[in-house]
Amino acid sequence: MARYMEQVKNGCGPRERLLGEGAHVLSDQDLLAVVLGSGHQGCGVFALAQRVLGVLEESQFRATPQELMSVSGVGPAKATLLAAAVEFCRRVLAPRNYRIRHPSDAVPLLQHYADRRQEHFLAISLNGAHEVNAVRIVSVGLVNRTLVHPREVFADALQDRAAAIIVAHNHPSGNTDPSAEDRAVTRTLTEAGDILGIRLLDHIVFSSQGYYSFRENDEL
Repeated sequence: MARYMEQVKNGCGPRERLLGEGAHVLSDQDLLAVVLGSGHQGCGVFALAQRVLGVLEESQFRATPQELMSVSGVGPAKATLLAAAVEFCRRVLAPRNYRIRHPSDAVPLLQHYADRRQEHFLAISLNGAHEVNAVRIVSVGLVNRTLVHPREVFADALQDRAAAIIVAHNHPSGNTDPSAEDRAVTRTLTEAGDILGIRLLDHIVFSSQGYYSFRENDEL
């Protein structure tokens, strides 16, 4: 709420920024705040947008209107608006047939997670031509071998009949240098992919400042 009031005071709320600079400059939370339009008593629109974003991410952006209405402050009108907007975007802008030729090609699919305060571990499922099947959140929290288990990473890729995957996670600190745990996770997933016949093409560590590709740095 304080953030919203400060932006309004300075004449730079999300609506104003969208009009002046374009939608691409807004964070996911800002975009949801614009769609929601308002919060409710005791909960500002930014706080409400953050709660809605959590429900959407947990459902891999397939939350039903009923699930969205489980968030206090989201009634039938807001829930149906959100569900319709998400479905429209999935139909029109889904990254299917988007081909990954170089690590940098994957970055636009990931970049909107760069401003998250927690680490988000993502998996991009690819067909034999390295075209995108789907981009999914595997886990939220510190990247380690407990949370990022091959079972969770490859489960959806197997259903997709994927030929390869790219995994990625954001570093909220802004530093894209991989940690020892990042390298350990990469080794584990590489070995699992070899067994399953689904090649791990790359592990990308990214932030709003840039990215680090294990493939580009000859670590895969």
